[in-house]
Amino acid sequence: MELSSVIIGPVITEKAERLKTEGVYVLKVDQNATKIDVKNALRKFYDVEVASVRVMRISPKTRIVGQGKVMEKRHRSKRMLVRLAKKSKKLDLSTFRTS
Repeated sequence: MELSSVIIGPVITEKAERLKTEGVYVLKVDQNATKIDVKNALRKFYDVEVASVRVMRISPKTRIVGQGKVMEKRHRSKRMLVRLAKKSKKLDLSTFRTS
């Protein structure tokens, strides 16, 4: 998988902001991304060392609106909880390194 398209962006929630103080970042990633892809992308483009990666798959939430029609209220997505190493610097997603 192309490493530049692995990380879509950060997840901004109250819990995600609270986890940042512990060195854990919640990232929205591509559906086909693996733990190794995320780890390599963070090392290459953001120059941080990753201690562990955990995966959350968000299932779609649907609602029947009548006459057999279905409305999707929440889309399918994939999130990863990334714990940085103690010696690593903080993750700043606005600094994307190309080399």
